[in-house]
Amino acid sequence: MVARAYTVAFEGIEARKVEVQCAVAPGLPAFTIVGLPDKAVSEARERVRAALTSMSIALPSKRITINLSPADLPKEGSHFDLPIALALLAAIEIIPRDAAESIVALGELSLDGSLIGVVGALPAAMAAAEDDRALLCPSVCGAEAAWVGATEVLAAKTLIEIVQHFNGQSRLPAADPGEVHPVAGNRDLRDVKGQERAKRALEIAAAGRHHVLLIGTPGSGKSMLAARMPGILPPLSATEALETSMIHSLSGLLDEGGISRARPFREPHHTASIAAIVGGGRNAKPGEISLAHNGVLFMDEFPEYPRAVLETLRQPIETGEVVIARANAHVRYPCRFMLVAAANPCKCGYLSDPARACSRAPNCGEEYLGRISGPLMDRFDLRIDVPPVAYTDLDLPPSGDTSEQVAARVDSARAVQDQRYEGYESVRVNADAEGQLLEDVATPDAEGRALLARIAERFGLSARGYHRVLRVARTIADLEGEENVTLPHVAEAVSYRLPASSAGN
Repeated sequence: MVARAYTVAFEGIEARKVEVQCAVAPGLPAFTIVGLPDKAVSEARERVRAALTSMSIALPSKRITINLSPADLPKEGSHFDLPIALALLAAIEIIPRDAAESIVALGELSLDGSLIGVVGALPAAMAAAEDDRALLCPSVCGAEAAWVGATEVLAAKTLIEIVQHFNGQSRLPAADPGEVHPVAGNRDLRDVKGQERAKRALEIAAAGRHHVLLIGTPGSGKSMLAARMPGILPPLSATEALETSMIHSLSGLLDEGGISRARPFREPHHTASIAAIVGGGRNAKPGEISLAHNGVLFMDEFPEYPRAVLETLRQPIETGEVVIARANAHVRYPCRFMLVAAANPCKCGYLSDPARACSRAPNCGEEYLGRISGPLMDRFDLRIDVPPVAYTDLDLPPSGDTSEQVAARVDSARAVQDQRYEGYESVRVNADAEGQLLEDVATPDAEGRALLARIAERFGLSARGYHRVLRVARTIADLEGEENVTLPHVAEAVSYRLPASSAGN
């Protein structure tokens, strides 16, 4: 007779059910694991053997076969230890077979029988809830998994506690969700002296989740402005927090099982590889664009990134997801992020200062920013020149609104968008609107259309650029509390799209 236990295998953020079958049959003593296991899963037999020995449980002198079904699905990770042990314990009648089949289990076994935490407890709990089973996991993963709320989560410290639970000797308590981490105090936007136009652009970007490119001389405050973006963004909704936490769970980034309502802010170095940015590598792990899902991806020194890395951003920016293709699998991760990029105007950084610019100006600037391809540049909704700030201005009192005041306006604009796009599964903010929906909500009045038509003809706006101007204009109108998009909204949106030298013409 075959004993069964259940666990999951991860494909992106999707947890696919795996049936762990154990057969104990007469024959030469052996312990075999089949079903496309990787090295970590194959080594589980030694960890399981040692853990059972520590409990004074001897394996029978028979042929033990573990099958991981479906057999054509790759099995990776040490979290298969616990379900393999449960199936084996059920096969040798240490625990009831129906008890082992009633749960989804994951966890790594130590040689002394204690349970070690693994990644992916949150998506595993969701898979268990969909299958109408409880989840059994190590105690350090219980608080994380309990956030699902739709299924019972049992968290144990040792394998012997699990045996006692299934035999009715002592019950494992249900795990409680971890704490909601408070949103940490962010840096204030008023700390940045001057740069009122850039601050306004960040407010618009935060309200509609638009992509921003900041171009300015070294020390002009580009990184300071970007670092203050989290302080003006609204907290994650419950749905967004769960989506983001599932990705972070697979990456082992959840702190003590707690879920944060703060939006992610990722800032990779410009030496990052393609796999680090878009995902991949061993086990096709999520990259920075997925870890920034529902938050901000800040890429400083943007032209210094390898050209191949920059070009990989083009499709995820448009689709909001990335597919990592491998010979044996296609892994899909969500990545709806706001891209904030910063760049110097040229290699030396002082293109706009005749006294400090190099002898190759202005050609050096064209070559340097030319590292950003036209199709990628076209995907930035707002392109902002960040002029240098004189040292004499640093002693001036703070100017502009605080991050709290800006955040209140952003939150109001987001609330309008929530109501507008209610019922649209893939549209949450203005940056997601497209097609007929965009025409319905963002078509400007006659004067606005006339201005946009002249700009499109004169500067050769692409169809993508035209629509991105409409989205930004719609966000500006939302910030102003206006129901319709009018000429001033279009004019301001256009000013952020064109080079500084052309915006006033």
